[in-house]
Amino acid sequence: MNKKPRLAVDMDEVMADIIARFREWYSRDFQAELSAEALHGKHFADAVAPEHQPAMRAYPNAPGFFKDLPLMAGSQQVMRELVRHYEVFIVTAAMEFPNCFSDKFEWLQRHFPFLSWRHYVFCGDKSIIRADYLIDDNAYNFDGFSGEGLLFDAPHNAHETRYRRARGWQEVATLLLPDTVRLGHHSPGIPPTLSSR
Repeated sequence: MNKKPRLAVDMDEVMADIIARFREWYSRDFQAELSAEALHGKHFADAVAPEHQPAMRAYPNAPGFFKDLPLMAGSQQVMRELVRHYEVFIVTAAMEFPNCFSDKFEWLQRHFPFLSWRHYVFCGDKSIIRADYLIDDNAYNFDGFSGEGLLFDAPHNAHETRYRRARGWQEVATLLLPDTVRLGHHSPGIPPTLSSR
């Protein structure tokens, strides 16, 4: 039996919609909207007035920030297909925000019960991960990564051009799943590299 390729998948802004939480808390605290135009090419704190930036930087450290985040559209369906063809690990740089551990664990258990807890990796530096592919919204996580990076589209990475980009989970499926995979129908054959597609 051939060994499945290994796929590492980031959580925030890839599986979990953290932008929705930033918008929700920003609206709650400042009675202002954070538009898509304001976020284009910027990180959250850079998209708001200087006097609001400390709050934006503090949000991810606040208890409950990562609790009950909305799902990214299509993530569950495509991930369910990906585990049939790949050894999938969830890789999240959780060490930066220690309050998030239990919220992230519970979120994965609730929304992705088909993934084993043994395949959750809470880390600081993702370059330690040995995988064939890494799906991430932050290009710096591809630095030192030995496999191929697939950049998941997000407002802050709009100007990044060094990596293959997936504009949502349907494009992830197009790039990483065999051409003949449809709902209820599976056939062998994994793309050897993203660059060949």
